[in-house]
Amino acid sequence: MANALLQLESMQSKLDALERAKTEPIAIIGIGCRFPGGIDNPEAFWRILHDGVDTITEVPKNRWDIDSYYDPDPDTTGKIYTRDGGFLTEVDTFDSQFFKILPREATSLDPQQRLLLEVSWEALEYAHQVSEQLYNSLTGVFVGISTNDYAKRLLGTEAPDAYFGTGNAFSAAAGRLSYVLGLTGPSMAVDTACSSSLVAVHLACQSLRQQECHLALAGGVNLLLSPEASITFSQGRMLAPDGRCKTFDAAANGYVRGEGCGIIVLKRLSDAIASQDQILAVIRGSAINQDGPSGGLTVPNGPSQQAVIRQALKNGGVDPVQVSYIEAHGTGTSLGDPIEVGAIGAVFGASHSQEHPLIIGSLKTNIGHLEAAAGIAGLLKVVLQLQHQEIAPHLHLREPNPYINWDELPLNVPTQPTPWSAGSEKLFAGVSSFGFSGTNAHVVLEEAPSQFKSRSRSVGFAESPLAPLNNGGNSKVKSEDFSERPFHLLTLSAKSREALTELATRYQKHLETHQELALGDICFSANTGRTHFKHRLAVVASSSVELKEKLAAFSISKEVAGLYQKELQSTTTKPKVAFLFTGQGSQYVNMGRELYEQEPIFRKTLEQCDTILRLYQQKPLLSVLYPEPGETSPIDETAYTQPALFAIEYALAQLWKSWGIEPDVVMGHSVGEYVAACVAGVFSLEDGLKLIAERARLMNSLPQDGAMVSVIASVEQVRANIGASPSPNHVAIAAINAPESTVISGLEAGVQAVADQLQIEGVKTKPLKVSHGFHSPLMEPMIEEFKTVARQVSYSEPKIKMISNVTGEVATVEVATAEYWCRHIFFPVNFVAGMETLHQSGYEVFLECGPKPILLGLGRQCISKKTCIWLPSLRPRQEDWQQILQSLGELYVRGLQIDWKGFEGNYPRSKVTLPTYPFQRKRFWIEVAENYAKHEPVKEIEDSYSSFKERYAITGHLTVDNIQRCLTDLMAKELGIDTDTIDSKIDFDRYGIDSVLAVGIAQTIGSVMGVKISPLDLMQNSNLEQLSKFIANQASSQEREVLEI
Repeated sequence: MANALLQLESMQSKLDALERAKTEPIAIIGIGCRFPGGIDNPEAFWRILHDGVDTITEVPKNRWDIDSYYDPDPDTTGKIYTRDGGFLTEVDTFDSQFFKILPREATSLDPQQRLLLEVSWEALEYAHQVSEQLYNSLTGVFVGISTNDYAKRLLGTEAPDAYFGTGNAFSAAAGRLSYVLGLTGPSMAVDTACSSSLVAVHLACQSLRQQECHLALAGGVNLLLSPEASITFSQGRMLAPDGRCKTFDAAANGYVRGEGCGIIVLKRLSDAIASQDQILAVIRGSAINQDGPSGGLTVPNGPSQQAVIRQALKNGGVDPVQVSYIEAHGTGTSLGDPIEVGAIGAVFGASHSQEHPLIIGSLKTNIGHLEAAAGIAGLLKVVLQLQHQEIAPHLHLREPNPYINWDELPLNVPTQPTPWSAGSEKLFAGVSSFGFSGTNAHVVLEEAPSQFKSRSRSVGFAESPLAPLNNGGNSKVKSEDFSERPFHLLTLSAKSREALTELATRYQKHLETHQELALGDICFSANTGRTHFKHRLAVVASSSVELKEKLAAFSISKEVAGLYQKELQSTTTKPKVAFLFTGQGSQYVNMGRELYEQEPIFRKTLEQCDTILRLYQQKPLLSVLYPEPGETSPIDETAYTQPALFAIEYALAQLWKSWGIEPDVVMGHSVGEYVAACVAGVFSLEDGLKLIAERARLMNSLPQDGAMVSVIASVEQVRANIGASPSPNHVAIAAINAPESTVISGLEAGVQAVADQLQIEGVKTKPLKVSHGFHSPLMEPMIEEFKTVARQVSYSEPKIKMISNVTGEVATVEVATAEYWCRHIFFPVNFVAGMETLHQSGYEVFLECGPKPILLGLGRQCISKKTCIWLPSLRPRQEDWQQILQSLGELYVRGLQIDWKGFEGNYPRSKVTLPTYPFQRKRFWIEVAENYAKHEPVKEIEDSYSSFKERYAITGHLTVDNIQRCLTDLMAKELGIDTDTIDSKIDFDRYGIDSVLAVGIAQTIGSVMGVKISPLDLMQNSNLEQLSKFIANQASSQEREVLEI
């Protein structure tokens, strides 16, 4: 019985979860828009709303000649009785290169589709959604679109090309967006006339709740590119002669048409909260219905409007009394306004009063009726009002419509900006959109949860310190001492240098106008919430002011420290990275202290090392590294030096790896090779620290009768001097650091004798501050005891390629033996050979994991190649964060993939709104009056075999060279690009040649060259070089066939 009850409870729990999923609220996490009045982002939209701006203007010349079509008499056939509308700027331009669309295709592409691509990208950036992470994801696309004016322009040309169909089909408006971004969720275009975009939002919400997609783009677009629809609406007396929507006013006499595009990014609320997304507002419920048997196809139906509002409230679990604002459909018609207000009154009249009225308004008074995009525009208005907790003024209301019973309806229309608050309660609002074919939609919105709202914070970090780690009491730094990084790294990228410069300028202006934003939040949002393209910029700064100054310097191509810029050849291939681990002599007190205090990964790793080393050392590691004021540190005593360096270098390696920088190869110098081996997986951290601690202890116990001297000479010259010295058996080569840099070691008297002789020969020498003669026969007395320790360790073959100090070559299984580490003690460090091995293997990025960039200087002496990059982790007398972020910035601009979430994972960051991508637009437009030949560039190549031979000076058989020259011209003209941008070795698909173009190109080749090829031949011979050879062979074969006949 008990089991049966448990099963029933489990089943009921699952049923409840399914039921909740059906009505789960949907979070709006990103928005993008283009509206009349030059509105190209949400901030600009809010300024227009808050200031009560009327954005209506006269019809631009690039749409149609209003003088030719205007006639104030509505009975005049074929004319328009209004001169005005709400129009966008630059609808004839588009960044085709950004979206990898050929110029020829872009010309045939409906500007509505172009607009959707750009605005959707901006909305995704606003939502901090990165395109690589969306690729092949269950992301849905729901687009409201109802007009195809551009197709009418194209039909005015002689013959629309192959791209006419896909460029102007409604289905392709959504499908292209999914295709370009690689989205695999539901994708559909919706046409319910004026309610299209709000219906699209409803469908997107349903799809999310049904788990058909995990993210959704929803919205609509509308452009007015030809006069036919305006003529039709004039004949139906639908338009306002003065070009203004006078919604709810006694003078309401029609609407004014408008253009625009609005897109929102949607997620299930639970997912948005889990992802800590910036939530702008929440969709609680939505509904759609149809007017059915009303007074006429285009006549509004009051009862149906009431029903759709009630259903949306019910679906969202919202009571009418909770709603304090309605964004009305509000077209400003004498028939529609009274019907809609009556429906609103019927739903909300009983729950509101004259003292606490429901506020209503209509965006159409600002920007006109955007038809298919009207619903999403109204929704975006409400989202911004919720964000700002202010209701924007409703325009053109001078005398309330007498057909609306204002005295009895508890409604208010604001004509001034009105504060909007529900006290301790949540704000709720509704948005209505009604199609003239009878489809109605209503969406109920709720303000975002307070902790997830789009927000700005004061500059600084004091309000949220890092949580202390559970380190067993080892910490030398108290948790309250944790603070924000003193330096930050901002990364920007674009697809061209021009776009990158413009983006930097946008950020510079954004910093000026948003001084309240925390620098850490700005960098976090930019680094994690943007796609990283091949033109890259990295900036290290300690304040927003410094960041702004450096961005300004970049904009004028001024070089400053902490500013890195580079163009990558590819964003898919990354350079190979070598980790170099420094040897003894690089240590100093407080090395890495800033990282220890402010970077949890680094701190945790050091404390782990501290715990392990307490088994082998009397003085704790952290006291050695970071002594209290007044204390002295034994860091220069060998017994403590070597374990301290191991710990610091290992912690640096772990830190780099946590940021996504994984080594392709590791190499250490003397002590550093122990860290390299540990990172490569030869032995564990515990065993590595045991080895180095015992090595250091045993070395420290040896007589301090040795010395080491650095010599600026080749190993051959030094070896000859040792052989000629009085005590050749007492001096050894300790390290071969560079072609002209050698270190000798041994008994002090012998070492000094060799050094003196070298100085007589004019060779520079420098004694090293060491306690012993390392890497010399003086170390032999400790070998047996060390071997006993080394044989207790578990070894494995390197899991990462490792370069051996002993051989200077790629380490073999030999490094996984105790004997190797015994030989390592007195064999010379063959660093120069190791660097040569790395050079021959193609390594060009060298990252030193150590407290001083000693190995980088030696490496430069070994490899003179200018393309190499040498990056320190730390540097004495430079702040830790400044140095390590400078190196991280260099790695970024050179194509390394940074794990930005790992980089920021231990800091309480907020996603903040930042500038979006600056599209580099060019004009793509069909002028109806122009001859279509302009849009058929292949005609410029004569279509006869004889003229082809004459044009390319062919006197005999076709050759690969003259075929390739012809194909280059033909392809450039077919694609609408310059010939000098075509590389004969790059595959056709990189240029956007698809099956449609392949058919046309194959036919043209056959006509021009007299050689029969199929589209399949074009795809199988996938670049110009291959195709030219193929055509030459085909031509030769065809000539032989003719001769045989």
